[in-house]
Amino acid sequence: MQITQTVSEDLRRQFTVTVPAAELDSRVTQRLQEMKGKINLKGFRPGKAPVSHLKKQFGKQLLGEVVEQAVSEGSQKAIADNALKPAIQPRIEPVGDINDVVDGKADLSFTVTVDLMPDFTPADVSQIKVEKLVADIDDAAVDEQLKRIAESMRSFTPRAADEKAQKDDVAVIDFAGSIDGVAFEGGTGNDFSLTLGSGQFIPGFEDQLIGAKAGDQVEVKVTFPAAYHAAEMAGKDAVFAVTVKEVKAPGEAVVSDETAKTLGLPDLATLRERVRDQIKGEYTQAGRMHLKRRILDALDKMHDFPLPPAMVEAEFASIWAQVEAELAREGKTAADEGKTEQELKDEYHKIAQRRVRLGLVLGRLGEQNGIQITTDEVNRAIMNRARQFPGQEQQVFQYYSSNPNAQAEIRAPLFEDKVVDFIAELASVTEKKVDKDTLFADPEDE
Repeated sequence: MQITQTVSEDLRRQFTVTVPAAELDSRVTQRLQEMKGKINLKGFRPGKAPVSHLKKQFGKQLLGEVVEQAVSEGSQKAIADNALKPAIQPRIEPVGDINDVVDGKADLSFTVTVDLMPDFTPADVSQIKVEKLVADIDDAAVDEQLKRIAESMRSFTPRAADEKAQKDDVAVIDFAGSIDGVAFEGGTGNDFSLTLGSGQFIPGFEDQLIGAKAGDQVEVKVTFPAAYHAAEMAGKDAVFAVTVKEVKAPGEAVVSDETAKTLGLPDLATLRERVRDQIKGEYTQAGRMHLKRRILDALDKMHDFPLPPAMVEAEFASIWAQVEAELAREGKTAADEGKTEQELKDEYHKIAQRRVRLGLVLGRLGEQNGIQITTDEVNRAIMNRARQFPGQEQQVFQYYSSNPNAQAEIRAPLFEDKVVDFIAELASVTEKKVDKDTLFADPEDE
């Protein structure tokens, strides 16, 4: 086996590996020598068939296996002999016609392209100075949440036959939807209790039932949102034949000690404290999202080193596929974004570079500081994911438990958050008071 380096760039090496046909043939002969005691051929006593005869029978099949093994050995040897640290799986491409190799007519020759991990020293994260957004929890926020709780617990009573449905009423309906006169999957339902004004159905549906009475037949005309999750219905006009079977009016939403006792708490004061603690947790999480964005921005500014081209291109390909799918769902093009397609690609290519850079920095910081994700942490995250699919929890848990790639999708954000939390402990973090709207604004909009 001969290994020759043909490319030496900053973060890329390429080698040409050649394995002579005679060596491949020798390996096949050796394999047959090892196997012949276990091979029974008609006309020969067990283990007595000549290797030359076995080679005619099994040589081509074994040569394919030998070639595959030689490729694996050659690529691993090129990496090990040169003490390389691949950033991603090396790319292997044959040189010449592989069929001639399998037929024993040519040497095996292939290239091994290796993208390397960059050698860099992470910046001193204790020098990072960032603001953490915080907001006061006022009584109005607590009262608003208590009102929502009371509304969710209130009882409903049937309206009289001649009474029209109003906003916040519950309409018990049967419905059947169609697009261009053709029924579609998931478009029918019976005895469905729909709270009018809840936004549970697609925009416009509930509004057209306000004013209806029990026994009414209503033709509801709506347009599915352009970004609807089912692409085949996105942006389509639909008609629903709706039968209003009953209309129920909500009772008064009362916040009292009885409300608390219904929830298993001793009194309203305790419920208020529980609600305040819940809101505090939501505020803390929202502030943490802003803090994380600021820390990542600071890390990005503090680091500038060459990036593995293949990693960047793989990340860009993933991002661009999502962008194209989103544009297609919305029926838009790059021009609708005020840019040419190339300008849009350049913009997302920079985002891909940022993601790769930050991923490498966070990975190195985590490695240097012994930050790891435990099996228990992964299992808890999987259980939380499974709870998002009521009735399918067991199937979801089994899918993640038996799928290493799916587990990696769970583990990656856990690791990222853990490293960010570690950085936050070392960085200089000052609190900045803001209002609720600012606290809950999307960090991406900053």
